Amino acid sequence: MLIVLLTCTSHATGRGAEAVGTSQSAATKKTTAANNPIPQVALVNEHIRQHWAANKLIPSGAATDGEWCRRAYLDVLGRIPRVEELKRFLDEPAHDRKTRLVNRLLGDDYVEEYARNWTTLWTNLLIGRSGGAERRGLVNREGLQQSLRRAFQRNMPYDRLAFELISAKGVSKPGEEGFNGFVNFLAGNLQENGVQATAKTSQIFLGLQIQCTQCHNHPFNDWKQNQFWEMNAFFRQTRPLRRFEKGRDVAAIELINQDFAGENNRPEEAVLFYELRNGLSKAAYPVFVDGAKLKSDSGYVQEVDRRTELAKLMIHSDYLAKAQVNRLWGHFLGYGFTKPVDDMGPHNPPSHPELLDTLAQEFKTRSYNQKELIRWILLSEPYGLSSKFNPKSRKDDPALGEKPMFSHFYLRQMRSEELYESLLVATEAQNTQTSYEQQEATKREWLDQFTLAFGTDDNEETTTFNGTIPQTLMMMNGDLINKATKIDKGSFLHRVASDSKLPNAAKINYLYLAALARKPTAQEITLANELLALRHGDPAAALQDVWWAVLNSNEFILNH
Repeated sequence: MLIVLLTCTSHATGRGAEAVGTSQSAATKKTTAANNPIPQVALVNEHIRQHWAANKLIPSGAATDGEWCRRAYLDVLGRIPRVEELKRFLDEPAHDRKTRLVNRLLGDDYVEEYARNWTTLWTNLLIGRSGGAERRGLVNREGLQQSLRRAFQRNMPYDRLAFELISAKGVSKPGEEGFNGFVNFLAGNLQENGVQATAKTSQIFLGLQIQCTQCHNHPFNDWKQNQFWEMNAFFRQTRPLRRFEKGRDVAAIELINQDFAGENNRPEEAVLFYELRNGLSKAAYPVFVDGAKLKSDSGYVQEVDRRTELAKLMIHSDYLAKAQVNRLWGHFLGYGFTKPVDDMGPHNPPSHPELLDTLAQEFKTRSYNQKELIRWILLSEPYGLSSKFNPKSRKDDPALGEKPMFSHFYLRQMRSEELYESLLVATEAQNTQTSYEQQEATKREWLDQFTLAFGTDDNEETTTFNGTIPQTLMMMNGDLINKATKIDKGSFLHRVASDSKLPNAAKINYLYLAALARKPTAQEITLANELLALRHGDPAAALQDVWWAVLNSNEFILNH
């Protein structure tokens, strides 16, 4: 293959001359936002504009329709749009095409894809990319995915989802009697008296990083050592019972609650003890982070099911809605109102406190409907901005340590899962996919090359999918890219190249629309014609060069 790096221009490097769709004028944009029929969207826009004015920021112009469509598909479904989906969006009336697309993405048309993407996101959040891969581990990844997928298919309210994950009891493996895939969240985090279960539950669902208070009071905020152990006391009745196959492999685990006698061996007043830094010991009973106590300190499950009571306290607290609003805002806008999104508190004030409070209250009022919250964010003004800095304004760059002001769309690299799914869509390989389980197995095999798990106490893992040399080599020469750029009979490129109804220029256009949601610039068309000449009039070979370069461009791998 002739290696030619075409210049793929987007907001990462400057706007392409033939970008699909147009930006709204400032006046039109202001009028549209002001008249937005969704009150929550208008509230978001008002709060954000106030912060722009207070910080003397001039927001970027609006993204092109093609750019907005591409990022919406990536963020909601975890993949770029197909050409026919992009064209349908662009053919609709300009005044409400975004609303129509959001309705489709969150409606029945894409319910399975929506559930697949959010199952992936939440599986990674709850147990990591490598969770469930251990031969004798306690976590069944497929079981967690099955329960999450069903929840997202039904659009289970978020407070109910949180309750189910925290209070779950049952068997981890699909097909087993008493199966409840939600138990897999806690199953691998109950070692050392549930220290990790305490930390992860607080971090994920409350937005509180209390793990460092395990040994001492927090050095930067008001969280005290006693609060960690008071939260930990809620998990002391929880036990994972192993079910073995022939030999020593764990077939499944059953998560149960059983009586906790306490470290004083008095179950009627079951206490635990933790050590202060001065060597003294102190007692702890179940107390929620806001100070709420249980009606009894009994360790008898029949009298007090501590974990279920914890779940009730969590879903009725103010923390739950704020933590999820912050997380979803960060997912769609690149940064949450706090950095990181799961470390909220007086030591780390949010960039837009009033907006966070308002959205959290609206989220609760709408019965924790996650799709409604997603709708508000997608249709908001900051989500629709260009990723290119406004040259007349000072830079708004959270990467430099500043609080995000959302005056432009923050560039970010696709997640590895998004790249995988986007490559399938761009090359129409999804048309030959099989069952969900087989698709996931194939994807996991590809993703495993990037995930490095560390045997640390908090199950740390990292990824080489972050612009490193291994990723670059994979993109240039990997098996998936090789399959995507084949010109064998029946392949995507062969179908495009052999279409006698399309002139060469239209074929180039199709490739750019498929990968970048825009048409090529004049410069890119010139380069493509030069490639055609170098290939002595062989359109398939020239298209292969173009396609390889487009898929390996920064523009393809970035969410912009």
